[in-house]
Amino acid sequence: MDNNKTLEDFVPNNKSVYSKSFDGVSKGEKIKENDIIEKIKLVFDPEIPVNIYDLGLIYNINVDKENNIKIIMTLTSPNCPVAGTLPKDVGEAVGSIEGIFSIQVELVWDPVWTKDMMSEDAKLALDIL
Repeated sequence: MDNNKTLEDFVPNNKSVYSKSFDGVSKGEKIKENDIIEKIKLVFDPEIPVNIYDLGLIYNINVDKENNIKIIMTLTSPNCPVAGTLPKDVGEAVGSIEGIFSIQVELVWDPVWTKDMMSEDAKLALDIL
């Protein structure tokens, strides 16, 4: 019996990754991180009335010179019912930006999300001080 299990061993869809490449994209101006953030702010956790960016669920956004975008994100809980779909929702929201060559959204569990990761606006909206 293997007693070396981690949280990821018990989470459904623990390797949840959304990837998409876009055909016919010509090199253009580098996509700005703020444009990506604005699209991410349109995505909400279905149980919390705050967008996932202000909840602190987005750990990293990387855009290379060819406009390949990689987003690392988490969820508030491994038991979240949207663990298998929220990365796709983020990918589709960001994928609407013109000029993207590819996008990858990866769901990770380390570091573990805490309420301290929320923006001040999110804390105010949820009455968490």
